[in-house]
Amino acid sequence: MDAHGPGETTEDGFPALLHRAYEHALDWRASVARRPVFPSVTPDQLRGVLGAGGLSEDGEDASETLDALARAGELGATGSAGPRYFGYVIGSSLPVAAAADWLVTAWDQNTTLYSCGPAVAVLEDICAEWLVDLLGLHGHTSVGFTTGTQMAAFTGLAAARHQLLAAAGWDVETDGLWQAPRIPVIVSEQRHASIDRALRFLGMGTSVHTLACDAEGAVELPALAAALESVEGPPIVCVQAGNINTGAVDPLAEVCERVHARDGWVHVDGAIGLWALASDQHRRQLEGAHLADSLTTDAHKWLNTPFDCGIVLVAHPAAHRAAVGVAADYLEASEQRDQINTVPDWSRRARSVPVYAALRTLGRSGVSRLVDRNVELARRMAARLAAEPGVEIVNDVVLNQVLVRFEAPHRARDALTKEVIRRVQQDGVCWLSGSHFAGRRVMRVSVCSWLTTPGDIDRSAEEIIRRFRDACS
Repeated sequence: MDAHGPGETTEDGFPALLHRAYEHALDWRASVARRPVFPSVTPDQLRGVLGAGGLSEDGEDASETLDALARAGELGATGSAGPRYFGYVIGSSLPVAAAADWLVTAWDQNTTLYSCGPAVAVLEDICAEWLVDLLGLHGHTSVGFTTGTQMAAFTGLAAARHQLLAAAGWDVETDGLWQAPRIPVIVSEQRHASIDRALRFLGMGTSVHTLACDAEGAVELPALAAALESVEGPPIVCVQAGNINTGAVDPLAEVCERVHARDGWVHVDGAIGLWALASDQHRRQLEGAHLADSLTTDAHKWLNTPFDCGIVLVAHPAAHRAAVGVAADYLEASEQRDQINTVPDWSRRARSVPVYAALRTLGRSGVSRLVDRNVELARRMAARLAAEPGVEIVNDVVLNQVLVRFEAPHRARDALTKEVIRRVQQDGVCWLSGSHFAGRRVMRVSVCSWLTTPGDIDRSAEEIIRRFRDACS
């Protein structure tokens, strides 16, 4: 009697399914640069392709299921893997990183402990060593690979909370926060929302001291001095290596010096800009980053690995482990790397593998070239747009972020900027997002892809200018 139902497959069918998925994947990657960057499909059309009529009783053919998925992706996936997607600071996955991610799925490892799979534990140790060296951090820095910068921020700030409360004689992991001394938290007024969310998750709340920023979005040192004077006890201070809008970097060396004089903790949100530490041209902007207590970044941004992969780097390994580590009788702990002690996840996929593949393939100079090229392309975009009357580049393009506003007679600038963004998004030549900066509506262009060429920048700039002219007519 057949042990498998009509919709199930056996291991014998695995090669055929992988080949089918491979063909679909190749078709997608080969065509993504030619497709509209944002799809025009409707939700109802996607539901029709995916079969929204209810779950079948006996299951359906596996090959047909893959075909339905591929068709839905063809119709409804964005071109973020292509060269002209400039929204939300999303990179395109490098071929070797995408291929490595297929191995991760095939291995099907729960990379919680060394005893769950030595290969990934050792690989992750090597990858961590490479990252610490590439970014110029202290050799003792501990590294965790998280879902993204949100959980990386949570981890770094959890380590901060542990260390500062332990110094005050409070065991937060055992006694919680109910009667704990309050830790003052000081943040940039232009911080990323993930910082507030991490503070909420940690039970520390979002009643924080905010620092005024300069015209480029970097924190002002006099504001920091005033904030430090106004609080009692060692603070946690959160700053940025790459403002989410402008790319501006806070004065990290000075911040660390002043905060450490108060026995405080400096957390650097480097989701966008921390990779600039790998560049000889741009490293100087992040001077002092090695003095920070915790730092975060995303590999799925500028390193161009597949989603998802965030990275947390902590200069105090004992605090890092104390904050998120775990022990249980049924866990076979090892003297080797047990990944569960570096991140909040329990079950987790081997998301460090594509990072390893990208770093090994690119090498130090390859990462530097990737950063340098994207910055150069961002500046090219800014120059092309600025040459058009009525187009204003709002920020100093120091990394890969470009902010744009539009002006025309008898038109409100915020409304006009919003309309240009809408028209560009609908057209499909490129895709970029809107934002607000300094109380004004702006178009935000983020250049992150290894695939983007000067031709892609020129074509996209021409399209933005054309849609601006259309909106003015």
